[in-house]
Amino acid sequence: MHQAVSNNEFFARVGSIFQEPGIPPGLPASKNLIPWPEPAVLVTADISANGRIFQLKPPAAVAWQALKAAAADDGVALLMVSAFRSVEYQATIIRRKLERGLSLAHILTVNAPPGYSEHHGGCAIDIGSPDCPDIGEAFENTDAYRWLAANAERFGLYLSFPRDNIYGYVYEPWHWRYRGDDKT
Repeated sequence: MHQAVSNNEFFARVGSIFQEPGIPPGLPASKNLIPWPEPAVLVTADISANGRIFQLKPPAAVAWQALKAAAADDGVALLMVSAFRSVEYQATIIRRKLERGLSLAHILTVNAPPGYSEHHGGCAIDIGSPDCPDIGEAFENTDAYRWLAANAERFGLYLSFPRDNIYGYVYEPWHWRYRGDDKT
């Protein structure tokens, strides 16, 4: 459970986190990024085979469970690879990549800056399959991706980052976001 914070507190926290890796404060506006404050309520949406707990907002969790069951009914196995992640965890991901020698510019084509990842909002899901459990562009060649492309919208899930998306992120066939009735 997370506590709701004011916009001012959220942006102050994010601005502070930007300083360490040197993320330019104007980056979100220059890339048309949307801030994603963390929700006050999260529920367990799935548990991996190795016991990892994945959390989402309640309506997104219900949608994921229905989507996963419908895919299974059609003989397609979907694996949740990632779901909610905190602003601080997003900063840790970026920090680890910097420590491995990746440039910040490259990292920010693959990962959203802290505060601007759809995962913070509790509605984004990275999806894999038994034949492609690691996220990557190869996922688009799986039966799981083909099933999602044909059926996910029925459950209120949409591919967030198609090729040549307006945010400048790499193509992410594994990253889907629950939007419910909100088609934006």
